Amino acid sequence: MSALTQHPYLDHPGPIPFAHRGGASDGLENTAAAFRRAAALGYRYFETDVHATADGRLVAFHDATLDRVTDARGRIVDLPWSQVRRARVAGREPLPLFEELLEEFPEARWNVDVKAAPALIPLVGLIRRTGCWDRVCVGSFSERRAAAAARLAGPRLATSYGVRGVLGLRLRGYGIPAPVRRGAVCVQVPRAQNGVPVVDERFVRTAHARGLKVHVWTVNEADGMAALLDLGVDGIMTDQLDTLRAVFTARGLWC
Repeated sequence: MSALTQHPYLDHPGPIPFAHRGGASDGLENTAAAFRRAAALGYRYFETDVHATADGRLVAFHDATLDRVTDARGRIVDLPWSQVRRARVAGREPLPLFEELLEEFPEARWNVDVKAAPALIPLVGLIRRTGCWDRVCVGSFSERRAAAAARLAGPRLATSYGVRGVLGLRLRGYGIPAPVRRGAVCVQVPRAQNGVPVVDERFVRTAHARGLKVHVWTVNEADGMAALLDLGVDGIMTDQLDTLRAVFTARGLWC
């Protein structure tokens, strides 16, 4: 599927509001409880992250270790699921398997950040086994990892660019013929990086010329959300679910 062909994952009437980690502002990021709240507010695009346990189970979790947000310790990749499943986010919510989230929220679409290489093959295998091709977009900071997902799964899988792909797209906006991967359907970027703007009119125009949607993370202030919508971005990821819904609603974009 070429970038100029609209992937079914992107079938949404207007800019997409994403619940980043389910809405991380309440401290329950990437838990089923967070995604339930997002669904109750009307969100149907969720952002999450995946790691593989030592025995190959795919956990929806951001960090490589359990230390920051749970009452347990250790690297997920070194621990079996039987141990990881006992950890509690904020001392009370269990870590979900990504497969469980797919089952609990059958109408939701998922933007999935592959945080480490061991999670790649289990994720592609899960997508293939469940047939949820239209419900998942795979991304990663690592362009190599995102490209590997595209190679493993084929053109039915929606993917976004990693850092190297974003840089190539940025350079193309200035007329520099940098290499960019074919087949991605979107580019997902911060508004700025180390104080340097990433998303501006030129960047959005360049992405759109290649048939790529522009999704921006993680935007939590109403003014920033409004400014990005004025630039013509195609999606915004937020921890502040009520704020983003209010901005979209005020513009007639919430649906």
